[in-house]
Amino acid sequence: MFWSHPDFDGHEDVHFFTDSATGLQAIIAIHSTHLGPSSGGVRYWRYARDADALTDALRLSRGMSYKNAMAGLPVGGGKGVILAGDTPKTGDQLRAFGKAVESLGGRYVAAEDVGMSEVDMETIASATRHVSGLPVASGKAGGDPGPSTAKGVYLGIKAAVEQKLGRGDLSGVHVAIQGVGSVGGGTARLLARDGARLTLADADEARAAALAGELGARAVSADEIMTIEADVFSPNALGAILTEASIPLLAAPIVAGAANNQLAVAADAARLHARGILYAPDYVINAGGIINVTSEYFHLGDRRFVEAKIAEIPARLKAIWAESAAGGRPAAEVADAMARTLIGRG
Repeated sequence: MFWSHPDFDGHEDVHFFTDSATGLQAIIAIHSTHLGPSSGGVRYWRYARDADALTDALRLSRGMSYKNAMAGLPVGGGKGVILAGDTPKTGDQLRAFGKAVESLGGRYVAAEDVGMSEVDMETIASATRHVSGLPVASGKAGGDPGPSTAKGVYLGIKAAVEQKLGRGDLSGVHVAIQGVGSVGGGTARLLARDGARLTLADADEARAAALAGELGARAVSADEIMTIEADVFSPNALGAILTEASIPLLAAPIVAGAANNQLAVAADAARLHARGILYAPDYVINAGGIINVTSEYFHLGDRRFVEAKIAEIPARLKAIWAESAAGGRPAAEVADAMARTLIGRG
C-alpha cells in the first residue's frame, strides 16, 4: 500500500499528474500545511525507475516542511517532480504542469530546483499564480534562489569551522566541494574570497576544471572527492551520499553543504555522530534560497530582509550543535525533533 512506503510521513496530499498531449508526468507531494501553504522547488530529473521519483518527492517535501519551519517562514513543505522523458522539456509541458499547480488552489507554491531555470518558472507562471522565484528588479526579494542558498551555506561553513576547529576565519581552511553548479560554485567563490583552499569535483569534469582554474583551486574526479583529506566536506550535488559504506571513508571532521537529503537513511546520523564528525543538517544550512523566494511570494521584505534572515542560519546551527553536545544526540536527530515540534508533529 502507498501508506506503507518507507518515506511516507503522514503526507497530507500526494498527487500524480499526466498530460498525454504534452507527455507530462509529474508528482506533487504536500507534506504539511500546518504553518501555511506548502512551498518547495520543482525538480526536473530523469529517474531510473518511476518509484524513485515518488521517493524523491516524498523525501524532499518532508525536508521542505522542516526547512521552512526552522527558517521561521509562514509556509509548509511541498515538492514538485517532473519526470524527464526522452526529449527535452517543452513550454507546453511546463504550462501543463502550471495547470496542475493551479488545480491545487494554492496549497502548493512552486519554486525553481534542479533541472529548472528562471525562464522555465516564468513559463509555469503563465498557467498559475502560485509560483515564486521569478525574475525581479534589483534590490527586491526573489529571482534565482541559487545565490541565496550559496550565501547561507558559506555562512554555515564559517560557523562549523569556528565550532569544530576553533577558527574565526577561513584563511587556509581546506574545503572539498562536491558539485559546483549554481550553489556549489557560488559557495566556492565566497570561500575563495576568504582565502580558503579548495578541492572541487563535479559530474561535469570540465565545469569543475574551469572553476578550479578561475579560483586557483584543485579539481579531482567525482569518485575521489568524498575521501579527500580536508577540514570540510561540502556536498552540493544530489542527496543520499552519506551512507553506511561512505561515512567510514570521510576524511574531514565537518560535513556542511547544500545537497538535500544527504543522509541515505536515518541511522546515518548516528554514524556521523559516532565518528565525531560535525554535521550541519542540510535543510538548515541550505535555507537561503527558500527564504529568498518565500519573501518574494508573500511580500515579506526586500533584499535586505532576505540577507538578514540568511544571516540567522549560523545561530540556528549553533543551537542545534549545542543541544547535540549537551544531550549526546546526533545533530540531525536534534534538528528533526525541533522541526517536527514546529509543524505540530513533535
